[in-house]
Amino acid sequence: MKRVIVLGSGGAGKTTFAQRLGGVTNIPVVHLDALFWKPGWVRTEDPEWANILRVEVAKPAWIIDGNYGSSRQVRLEAADTVILLDMPRWLCMWRILRRTARYYGQVRPEMAPGCVEKFDLEFIEWVWTYKNRSLKRVMDDLSNARGKRIVILRSTAEVEDFLRDPYES
Repeated sequence: MKRVIVLGSGGAGKTTFAQRLGGVTNIPVVHLDALFWKPGWVRTEDPEWANILRVEVAKPAWIIDGNYGSSRQVRLEAADTVILLDMPRWLCMWRILRRTARYYGQVRPEMAPGCVEKFDLEFIEWVWTYKNRSLKRVMDDLSNARGKRIVILRSTAEVEDFLRDPYES
């Protein structure tokens, strides 16, 4: 396990999980949100984004946390391990609302400079509909990912078990 993708709904715990896994394995952690967003929540243009991803996935070891379906295939091809955090919808919603309240008006530590936390109804809707819309595409991509270690964690207890021994779980 040297190149790991962490996927899941907003609020599933991707960032926290990636940081903890990085601490256990000594593998550097890359937060896609910090690479994609520019100050003021301005999106990175596609050609620049593709170059950024190429540079990141060419590195010998990484844990990349984030969804970004348009770039998932590039990351899947380069990864040896994929971890999907498939947490209950209520837990994801609770976490994003708590995170918004905690960091409202500030920049979260894992975010790009100038991306101030705000109440974002579009993001809340994406989290609410993740299992019905996005998860199917993720599962389709994972079913076609040959030769990869695929780990699906569906509860905080499963996350804790995995982190105790990520090379054996």
